[in-house]
Amino acid sequence: MIQRLDVAVIGTGNWGTTLALVLARGGRNVTLFGRNQAEVEQLQAAGENSRFLPGQRFPANLGLAFEPALAAKAQVILLAVPSKTIRSNALQLAPLLAPDTIVLSCAKGIETGSLETMSEVLAEALSTHPRGLIGTLSGPNIANEIAQGLPSTTVVALSDDQAGQRAQSLLTTTLMRIYRSSDVIGVELGGALKNIVALGAGICDGMGLGDNAKAAFITRGLAEMTRLGMARGAHPLTFAGLAGLGDLIATCASPHSRNRRLGEALARGQSLETALAQLGQVAEGVNTTATARQLAQHYNVELPIADELYRVLFEGKSPQQAGLDLMQRDPKNELAGLQGLFA
Repeated sequence: MIQRLDVAVIGTGNWGTTLALVLARGGRNVTLFGRNQAEVEQLQAAGENSRFLPGQRFPANLGLAFEPALAAKAQVILLAVPSKTIRSNALQLAPLLAPDTIVLSCAKGIETGSLETMSEVLAEALSTHPRGLIGTLSGPNIANEIAQGLPSTTVVALSDDQAGQRAQSLLTTTLMRIYRSSDVIGVELGGALKNIVALGAGICDGMGLGDNAKAAFITRGLAEMTRLGMARGAHPLTFAGLAGLGDLIATCASPHSRNRRLGEALARGQSLETALAQLGQVAEGVNTTATARQLAQHYNVELPIADELYRVLFEGKSPQQAGLDLMQRDPKNELAGLQGLFA
């Protein structure tokens, strides 16, 4: 009998490969799943992910495969694919899933059209699977640092706390500390919405606006994240934790952050198309700016930062003018604006 996998990681990008590496190094029975046989054979031949993590050799105990049926029987499935492909990947797994498998999205985005979070997308695609076994993994996780063996923390969010404890136990290693939460929507929106703020933080850096302006931008961005999260039913304190403030700090500060680097390129005058082409990877903040703005309009939530970034990304407004317009908004009472968050 084939031993059941502890963890199946689906997605051979930067984050998926990193998760597989850290779990294999921690002694877990883990397999990294590629899109097809050709991709798996290329990874096997190289002994590493040369595109995303060159020099990070695969441990001998890290499996490589592509068959959905093998992934579907794992105790935990980590879907580390772009948000736009979460639904199609889940639909492949749906008829094959073991009834007790925990399925976690590792993507940080909001689906275009439906405006659903990734766990909501998974719940629809995996309609017969227990809802309490579907959740998310999110936190301050710069993949390059984790792949190099630096310590990190992250949050597993599941509405079923027993499932959360099981996932926490399976995913915790000496270098990756797992916290758990039952606030699935809050953890997801923290991970998705911080990418919008990171784009703006990159613009601040690219324009040379200084630390004071960047600190103010991040703080006001966190207030926007919390407002929209609460409108969707999230707990406000989630945004003060690892999946909110923690992820926000890492993404706005790290030179490895794709969204921050994209913002810097836009501040230098590059078009969105050119900047994305040079980035060579998915920057989830672009799509999330559009979807978050739609969500805010639906729930009548004010998001001035997201509104201005939308105009920069999709309407040709200059970053300089967007920053000026934010500075010239009507004066506000900060305490009055925050009271509702923790009422």
